[in-house]
Amino acid sequence: MKERLLSLVGFSMQRDSLKTEIESGFTTFLTMVYILALMPVMFEPLREQGFPVDSIFTATALAAAVGTLLMAFIAKKPFGLAPGLTLNAFFVETVCVSLGYPWQFALTAVLVEGLLFVFLCVTNIRQMIFEMVPTSLKYAFAAGIGFFIAMIGFKNNGLLAEGTVFNHMETLVTPNSLLFILGMVLTTVFTIMRLKGGLLLGILIVTVVGVPLGVTVMPDDFIKMPSSAAPLFCRFSFDYLLLPDFWVCVVTMLFFDVLDSLGTVVGVMACSGIIRKDGRIPHMRRIMLSDALATVTGACLGCSTVTTYVESATGFAEGGRTGLSSFVVSLCFMASLFLAPVFLAIPAAATAPVMVMAGFYLLGVVRHINLSDPTEAMPAFLTILLMPVTGSITDGILAGLFSYIVLSLLKGRITAKTNVSNK
Repeated sequence: MKERLLSLVGFSMQRDSLKTEIESGFTTFLTMVYILALMPVMFEPLREQGFPVDSIFTATALAAAVGTLLMAFIAKKPFGLAPGLTLNAFFVETVCVSLGYPWQFALTAVLVEGLLFVFLCVTNIRQMIFEMVPTSLKYAFAAGIGFFIAMIGFKNNGLLAEGTVFNHMETLVTPNSLLFILGMVLTTVFTIMRLKGGLLLGILIVTVVGVPLGVTVMPDDFIKMPSSAAPLFCRFSFDYLLLPDFWVCVVTMLFFDVLDSLGTVVGVMACSGIIRKDGRIPHMRRIMLSDALATVTGACLGCSTVTTYVESATGFAEGGRTGLSSFVVSLCFMASLFLAPVFLAIPAAATAPVMVMAGFYLLGVVRHINLSDPTEAMPAFLTILLMPVTGSITDGILAGLFSYIVLSLLKGRITAKTNVSNK
């Protein structure tokens, strides 16, 4: 019976390690949990519009739990899902603050975008988009995301200022930075030792050491009852469907959602050796469908677009390969509804080294890129460079695709002229 239940999330007792999958799930969750604290802050500007900010924490935890659960049972892959930061900013700052539309307008746009994403996944359109991406760029996505997630780790710990500029050297002797350096040493040593669960162990050790240093602040209450999510549940307004701005918002959300999810999934899977020689990834349709359905359920719960998190790379680095890891992430988000003070007490200094290590783990796929052919090497280089520099996976993907198309066309013309000259 146990094996049958585990098989529902793609776990095999003969092939996979139960301990590794559980540790992978905890590691991914701990690098994602910051979103629970960030969401109420991001949506605070909408309080004047009557947005129930107190309910967004609960809605976020539920949306992440349900979305990740869909990934566990439909795709059976170790990805964590939650409302995406980029699309959160678009929801709040662009649609509601700059354009002045009520939050119900934006929430309805998220629902419609999610439904369109589902349509793309159940038709051949999604497959066409995926197959348009050259194999070399798929590997570039992995390397670019590696630098991107490492940069987030440095930024979360305060070592990076705005953009990609390092702060002054004195920041290296602050308690936060010293803990970060300790975490880097521990995770590197554990990786060299091939210690299973080493990344999770590093997080726990740094968190404990941070208590006497005042970096880890112990909560007054370990259990806190969540606010009701009812004020946000299915608060849609379909009166806006005829407005041109509504469809502009829908298309924009869909564009960013598809590219962000595609880039994250392809990049992380490529670094794990799961990508085939022809550039295809097994179960890609199920993975993207899980992401799309998560957006729909997240909209019903009152959240902005739910997407696959790049922090999932930490779980892959820990050795997670099945949906059991995602199932653990989902359970952790459910537990966070009541144990939020405990999870939110874990400092960025503890999780940042794991993100940097995951970035290092992703970098290895560069060896699969044909660097001797500028037509493939230059687009790959631009993708890898621009993801961390712009702070956007989508921007890196677009730069790579456009440059690949332009260079391929130029190469074709140059080759044709050379052949004519030789004749």
